[in-house]
Amino acid sequence: MAQQGLTENGLRQCLRVAFGASIGFLVTALFDLSYGVFFTVLPMLLLGLVPVINGHVARQLLAASVMCGIEVGIVAQLLGGHPVLMTMVAFLLFLYRFAFMARGTAFLFGANGVLMLSIMLHYASYPSTDVNNLIASNMVASLLAVAIAFVMHTLIPNKVTASAPPALPDKASNRVRHEAMLGATVTTLSFLVFQLFDLQDSISAQATTILVLFPMHWNGALTYARKRAIGTLIGVMFGLSVQLLLYDWYDALWLIVPLFWIGVMLFARIHVLEASGAGVGFGALTTVGILFGQYLSPTQDLVYSSLYRLSSTLVAIIAAMMVCYLVHKLLNQFAATRFGH
Repeated sequence: MAQQGLTENGLRQCLRVAFGASIGFLVTALFDLSYGVFFTVLPMLLLGLVPVINGHVARQLLAASVMCGIEVGIVAQLLGGHPVLMTMVAFLLFLYRFAFMARGTAFLFGANGVLMLSIMLHYASYPSTDVNNLIASNMVASLLAVAIAFVMHTLIPNKVTASAPPALPDKASNRVRHEAMLGATVTTLSFLVFQLFDLQDSISAQATTILVLFPMHWNGALTYARKRAIGTLIGVMFGLSVQLLLYDWYDALWLIVPLFWIGVMLFARIHVLEASGAGVGFGALTTVGILFGQYLSPTQDLVYSSLYRLSSTLVAIIAAMMVCYLVHKLLNQFAATRFGH
């Protein structure tokens, strides 16, 4: 870990993440919203990965949501019965988002967009899915996440003004192409596998295959994959503990919300202390967010869901790393897409 104890700003960030995610979860539970995982996880992403909230950050998140809605609506409507064409179009949509991420100019737009687009395209391909409800849920969740972030930063502001963000790295064009192609290729293959094997209940595993790509290169992806696996294990164990503790009471919000807040607070502390972006703590955070947002209800068995989530995520990590390594090696064979200078 980067430091031994929380700074004043670190503690405030933990509180913002815990309260913000709890509000999202509570809104989902009270209104019985579809796709509750959007409402629970998006505040975690925004408050956990972005040190301050401002207009530029908000515009990136909302623009990503709008673009996903438009693209999913058009692709699902026109190409729903043509899987080959749909996969080719999906690759192009992933590619321009990873290009934004590789350049660093609008990383949040690309990162949130590629994650949500992959999940939404997958679910939109099922005949039972109400595509309009899916798109609306993502847009409303994005608006709510931005509102929650502004409220949290207003009520729990940083005590010390955050330092200026570091300058964008000066990457060679061949490295930018390598990172964009690597991300788009692995994400497209992941999307194709989840489509072919009809994996409708593996949202966490699907998200993991994308999140491990966010370091934008092979070595970073391998490092994050290890941390993600550990974080997933910790998050699942917490979810199981809550299920066993509450037993038949796990539909009582007045018991669930405080336990959810405690778990998020603990994992947010690990995340802040790591000071490394998406690490063990962030992996545990998103695991808890998905488990509670998607599975914790009177009609779901969290024990089965947790164990299934853990096993599917670990398999997804191993498969994604194998593909990532092979694509990385292939791209390095060509000067135009070589990672190094």
